[in-house]
Amino acid sequence: MMLKMLPFKLLLVAVVLCFFEGDAKFGESGARRRRCLNGTPPRRLKKRDRRVLSPEAPGGGEAMCRGLYPRLSCCSRTDAQGLLHAEAKILSVTNNTECAKLLEEIKCAHCSPHAQNLFHSPEKGETPERELTLPYLCKDYCKEFYYTCRGHIPGFLQTTADEFCFYYARKDGGVCFPDFPRKQVRGPASNSLDHMEEYDKEEEISRKHKHNCFCIQEVVSGLRQPVGAVHCGDGSHRLFILEKEGYVKIFSPEGNILKEPFLDIHKLVQSGIKGGDERGLLSLAFHPNYKKNGKLYVSYTTNQERWAIGPHDHILRVVEYTVSRKNPHQVDMRTARVFLEVAELHRKHLGGQLLFGPDGFLYIFLGDGMITLDDMEEMDGLSDFTGSVLRLDVNTDLCNVPYSIPRSNPHFNSTNQPPEIFAHGLHNPGRCAVDRHPTDVNINLTILCSDSNAKNRSSARILQIIKGKDYESEPSLLEFKPFSSGSLVGGFVYRGCQSERLYGSYVFGDRNGNFLTLQQSPATKQWQEKPLCLGNTGSCRGFFSGPVLGFGEDELGEIYILSSSKSMTQPHSGKLYKIIDPKRPLVPEECKRTAQSAQILTSECSRHCRNGHCTPTGKCCCNQGWEGEFCRTAKCDPACRHGGVCVRPNKCLCKKGYLGPQCEQVDRNIRRVTRAGRQHG
Repeated sequence: MMLKMLPFKLLLVAVVLCFFEGDAKFGESGARRRRCLNGTPPRRLKKRDRRVLSPEAPGGGEAMCRGLYPRLSCCSRTDAQGLLHAEAKILSVTNNTECAKLLEEIKCAHCSPHAQNLFHSPEKGETPERELTLPYLCKDYCKEFYYTCRGHIPGFLQTTADEFCFYYARKDGGVCFPDFPRKQVRGPASNSLDHMEEYDKEEEISRKHKHNCFCIQEVVSGLRQPVGAVHCGDGSHRLFILEKEGYVKIFSPEGNILKEPFLDIHKLVQSGIKGGDERGLLSLAFHPNYKKNGKLYVSYTTNQERWAIGPHDHILRVVEYTVSRKNPHQVDMRTARVFLEVAELHRKHLGGQLLFGPDGFLYIFLGDGMITLDDMEEMDGLSDFTGSVLRLDVNTDLCNVPYSIPRSNPHFNSTNQPPEIFAHGLHNPGRCAVDRHPTDVNINLTILCSDSNAKNRSSARILQIIKGKDYESEPSLLEFKPFSSGSLVGGFVYRGCQSERLYGSYVFGDRNGNFLTLQQSPATKQWQEKPLCLGNTGSCRGFFSGPVLGFGEDELGEIYILSSSKSMTQPHSGKLYKIIDPKRPLVPEECKRTAQSAQILTSECSRHCRNGHCTPTGKCCCNQGWEGEFCRTAKCDPACRHGGVCVRPNKCLCKKGYLGPQCEQVDRNIRRVTRAGRQHG
């Protein structure tokens, strides 16, 4: 019996020897080996020494670190004292609350039972090339630290997120910081516990903590280069999706795309297909009183008509349309009225965003078109509007001009500046959004825009548009280097109901799918920048893919993300995603609203004005050759004679016996027939 067991015992001994040999070989640099910075094992705290402390205990310091590592700790090791003293400037508490919390956590890294692995790279052996000022961070935590603390630590983080995390994020699969339970989403890129066998135990400890990530829900697929999504505010809950080539499609509350497009101007739109070419359908804004007047405003690029020759590549055009009298799901193409045309030399920095403010005025955001001073001096015909925000009053009764100038515009009486200009100094405004419910009662208009920086084109900025400001010199609300090579894409201020914690946040991102939020503090009025985490595990089922083309907002204030594949072989790869808070029901009871069916126009002007167009205020403006209250009386000039009636412009219906354009001639043939009849009689 003993002989039979001998092979098994030898095998067991061999396995044990291999284990210890491997542990000896890799233990000092392996991710699972617990060692303090001086190489000694961490101290196991006795129950009587353990303090029931929260990781967020006030005051920080040693007490906080003991709370983060209550069982095994290196805090008592003398070598840990003053470890980060040389970088006191970096790890000092800043005036940024969120950044300060992260710094307090990172200060405790020397207490970790894995401190040796957190501060020394296995890839570089025991003699690293340089002393790390920070522990190796988990990838997502690294980005969170970068975006939260950038700009708040003097002389630090002067690089991009990718460059920063290339040096300070763990890439070899070893232990990374944080390696303790934390209020965040579970995932190997967020917390080192996901690499460790103890995760299930630690998850039991941290089961009360709620993560901060949001989910995305794919709503629509099969779109072609979607660049925007807006609502019309008529209670129908329809979402109007803009496609770059010149189509506007309706996404119904029932969850489907209507077969016929709401607007089809693809034959007018000059659209660019190469990367960085911004030409195409740019923006759509519905009049605040759209339900009654049916007015909408569209901006796009074109090269048609009288601009075919000149110092430009194309023109940016703003046009007013009216919805069809018979079909609320289609625009009446005959109602087009050109508002504005701007010559453009280049295919970038176009702008073109349209939106209505709470003051009822139409705002138009124009980029600088990459036009230089030499361009302005050498070529005539270039617009004075480049790089400006225009504010127009479309609620005018004047029939010969499409808009009037608000008297409160800063250059209303100026002879040096166009009176349409509200602010200027913009370069490449991506997307702008107006906050319908600003927190600052002293500011009745809050417009946030993404833009590029004039002095450093590789950096980006968020602007708060204020009347009369020149943003060439005006400090921006937030300025930073882009997350990656992708340009900034402006979003919306979330005023929806589904998520309470996102309420009031300005949501934006970059082309490569990195997202941020800005939120204004009610107390200090300062704007706080935070990364927006979009999870794809756990309760989140959606997965985001593709470059970001734009953001959208529905009638309930919920925010959407639009994306599309870069591949030219997949033209219908565009998708619409909805941002969802997993901590709340998909449609909470208090958020439920009944969608009304879209109605045809019923105003007096829309019903009776037949040979003209209705202004947004309801006045019927007659086309040439028509007159009267509702343009139902044709006008003939000269007037019809001999009792003739003007039935169409310059077209008389003559009485019997008369003819000619104005019935001025006597029909002699009829007179002869009459005389002959009398003679026979």
